Amino acid sequence: QVQLEESGGGLVQAGGSLTVSCVASGSIFAPYAVGWFRRAPGKEREFITAISWNSLSTYYTDSVKGRFAISRDNARNTVYLQMNSLNPEDSDVYYCAASFSRYYGTPTQRNDYDFWGQGTQVTVSS
Repeated sequence: QVQLEESGGGLVQAGGSLTVSCVASGSIFAPYAVGWFRRAPGKEREFITAISWNSLSTYYTDSVKGRFAISRDNARNTVYLQMNSLNPEDSDVYYCAASFSRYYGTPTQRNDYDFWGQGTQVTVSS
């Protein structure tokens, strides 16, 4: 089993920045891609960005392109999501997920991910 734990969420003013982290632990014996999703109350979990196991590939959804940056430190089993120019519409619970089956790419579908974190709340005030 693999456990994922997000941290770094909180309250930030519009226009500000925040970095959330995702640490993986447990039985990790193979490479994995990591994706970030977010979900507002009453809505489906939305894909934001993903990074391949070796950081050579990243992918961003249009709504965050140019504002968010994903990176990873495999020595620390940690993936970071740096969020800049935040606006109130970015207020959501942010989830990270690990994909072992699609480790070479940047999967965008929820079903491509094998393990999920519990989420961290990000709130952007206007």
